[in-house]
Amino acid sequence: MIIERKTLLVYVSSLLIIFLLGGCAGVKQFTKIGAKKVNVEILYGSEKKEWLEPLVNSFNESEYRLGDGSIIVVDAIPMGSIESIDGIMGGHLQPVVWSPASSVYLSIAMEAWAKDHPSELAIKVPSDLVLSPVVIAMWKPMAEALGWPDKDIGWEDIGLLAISDKGWEEFGYPEWGTFKFGHTHPEFSNSGLVSIIAEAYAGSKKQRNLHIDDLTQLETITFMKNVESSIIHYGSSTGFFAEKMFSRGPSYLSAAVLYENLIVAQEKRRISGNSSQLPVVAIYPKEGTFWTNHPYVILNAPWVSEEQKNAAIEFENYLLDKPKQLQAIDLGFRPSDPTIPLTSPLDSNHGVDIFQPKTILEIPRNEVIEGIQNLWMDIKKPVDLVVVFDTSGSMEGEKISSARSSLNQFIGLLSDRDRVQIYLFNTKIIEMTPLSDLGSKREDISLRVSAIVESGGTRLYDSVKTAYEDIQVNGNPDHIRAIIVLSDGMDTDSNITLDELVYTIKADEGEGGNSIKIFTIAFGNDADENILKKLSEITGGKNFKSDPKTIFEIYREIATFF
Repeated sequence: MIIERKTLLVYVSSLLIIFLLGGCAGVKQFTKIGAKKVNVEILYGSEKKEWLEPLVNSFNESEYRLGDGSIIVVDAIPMGSIESIDGIMGGHLQPVVWSPASSVYLSIAMEAWAKDHPSELAIKVPSDLVLSPVVIAMWKPMAEALGWPDKDIGWEDIGLLAISDKGWEEFGYPEWGTFKFGHTHPEFSNSGLVSIIAEAYAGSKKQRNLHIDDLTQLETITFMKNVESSIIHYGSSTGFFAEKMFSRGPSYLSAAVLYENLIVAQEKRRISGNSSQLPVVAIYPKEGTFWTNHPYVILNAPWVSEEQKNAAIEFENYLLDKPKQLQAIDLGFRPSDPTIPLTSPLDSNHGVDIFQPKTILEIPRNEVIEGIQNLWMDIKKPVDLVVVFDTSGSMEGEKISSARSSLNQFIGLLSDRDRVQIYLFNTKIIEMTPLSDLGSKREDISLRVSAIVESGGTRLYDSVKTAYEDIQVNGNPDHIRAIIVLSDGMDTDSNITLDELVYTIKADEGEGGNSIKIFTIAFGNDADENILKKLSEITGGKNFKSDPKTIFEIYREIATFF
């Protein structure tokens, strides 16, 4: 028995030693349970997601610690630069770190913060994480038609192409049609804001010291209006623009304002055989451009503890370490450390030029940026919009209530210069208001929308066909033309089939990106999402899934396209 007990003790001791010394996974789990954690929430521009997300996971898995042994846990959430800072200013977002796409909006944020807080927005001067210049992405044959690479191209060329009656025919390529341009919405996206600031600089023929008086000059106003006239639509996401351009090709977009790293990513796909599109190149506007420098702003906010600030600095040092910066190069970013050589894929084979940009524009004062945004609202391309709204019996209760109120909120986001038409459909199709200027009927529409009631079946296909044919006839081809379809169920009462509807749309899509866009909202669990998605995709629009709680956010997202 004594020998057996000794043997058992040795066996148990051996197991304990193996667990403590050799069982790393077990030790790691033990320390996670026992150690204190310091959480660092980061709101960051989604442009760097592919670089940042794996590094966050690697950092967390390695269990980096503060001096007192606390484990640092990073939670990084991608979010639009302007959306995130608006949330921080409003108090409903409380991160430790804010990392927007660029510093263009940083001074505005700091000024807004100073109005309500005694301290600075940041605990120190923010570091740049990675760099990527703002460029005009253009299909290589089109750039070559303009004289690239021997000739410097810029906003001046974009402006002339935008107002040309002949379009690409003027350069010997009538088959390319009109010039179709795109940038995101400047009230929702960093690249959109940068675009209109660059337009204002080009129109005033300046590269710095842009003044509020420059925005009242006819030459500046006319130039910006000319460029904006070639816009196919706006949007909230630079990545979405890139995806649309690179998936739908030159007939959809001739050029768009993107980031250099997005061009590198597309060219890597093309070279590896994962894209059949034409080569795309980065145009660095001869008038000058801006950097997306991805500043790392550690907030000096009441909700951020000293521990969290120190933890945020530790993660910042981790991201700026040379191996992490080299990983950024492979994704098309330039490292923030200028001593690190720029190697492939940052090269001409991937559509970019590491010796560009030659001119960096000065970030204007806050009042000038605000003035540019106001000017853009006055001269931007208007929208001709038809809303097709399901009022069938299945919309009863909370659904019809939230749909009514959110539609009114959406209409409030549109400009008086926009033209709006509304169709209600159930078993019947009812025109609530014809396609006409919103400004003169805004109050009347609000009252009538607030009184919408539900009943009957779902005549979806007939309603979309009616709306599509109406905007074809009555819509202004010089405007953005779009249809929004909200439905909560499957078609029950149409006289045409889905195939007939699709044929009608495809038979007269217009010229690529200038076609009528259909945005669809599958409202609730019973909505026929596959059908609605098909209708949006064939026009270059977008489908959304929604419910009574999220419907206004969906409408708000759609509003960014106009």
